[in-house]
Amino acid sequence: MAEPVVLLGAAAVNAVLGFGWLALAMDTHWEQVHGEEAPKAATARNLRAAGALALVLSLGLCLKADHPSMAVLVWLMLLAGAAAAIAATLSWRPRWLKGLWPR
Repeated sequence: MAEPVVLLGAAAVNAVLGFGWLALAMDTHWEQVHGEEAPKAATARNLRAAGALALVLSLGLCLKADHPSMAVLVWLMLLAGAAAAIAATLSWRPRWLKGLWPR
């Protein structure tokens, strides 16, 4: 069985990726990051699906690492931290998110 630290680290990475992809699905953030007009409808749909899947995977990893009541608490804290990290990146250096979804 994997160590809880590894599982929680993977959960944190998935939470950041999930929020990054969800942010890139929005026209404004896509323009900030890629410097061009809004993504195509299929790209935005794929970004939303990938973001949602990454967040669900993050929850699954937290549940595998600890008992459910603690896992949900840790997951909610990871979501808060990941959302803050993506928001800070978008306001400070939005081009850093270009690697999450190259054109």
